[in-house]
Amino acid sequence: MKSLLPPLPADIAAPATAGPEQRRLLLARAAALGIPADYGRCRGLRAVQEPRRLHFVGFDIHQRPQWLARGAAQAWMRLRHAAAAGQVELQLVSAFRSVEYQVGLIERKLQRGQDMTQILRVSAAPGYSEHHSGRALDLTTPGFAALEEEFEQSPAFRWLVHNAAKFGFRLSFPRDNAHGIAYEPWHWCWHARG
Repeated sequence: MKSLLPPLPADIAAPATAGPEQRRLLLARAAALGIPADYGRCRGLRAVQEPRRLHFVGFDIHQRPQWLARGAAQAWMRLRHAAAAGQVELQLVSAFRSVEYQVGLIERKLQRGQDMTQILRVSAAPGYSEHHSGRALDLTTPGFAALEEEFEQSPAFRWLVHNAAKFGFRLSFPRDNAHGIAYEPWHWCWHARG
């Protein structure tokens, strides 16, 4: 049976990922912002490496290009197609985010007057975000605000709860999760099935 999904683009220029030295400098910059040195240990989070190659998976709700690691990209295409077949529209809000982007995100939040405790309740520290892996997606659906808890009331969320695992995706931050990160019904991460 022929696949209805478009093939992944082969060698599209993807956003550059940090090399070891650049990553070290970015993490030093993050530490200078006030991120606790024991952040990963205290939150039960491991450092996340960026993939060497990313694949274009379409545009987000703001028309920005989005990228994922190959396996996650293939799984996302299958997941989105299956949802559409079930009359559910899944829209990308965010996929791959580099360590550099995450540092900038923290800096912008600090500039707006948020304190580090508040920021780390809703955003992973640079170097620890699942988005760095190229396997995480933030999703929404028409009629629901992006990156808001109200997403859990959507048919899309209910569909994901019942079907995402079939495609290797799991909700990363349920209510009262062990990592101390706010509930994020929109954040799903792909875990290769072995």
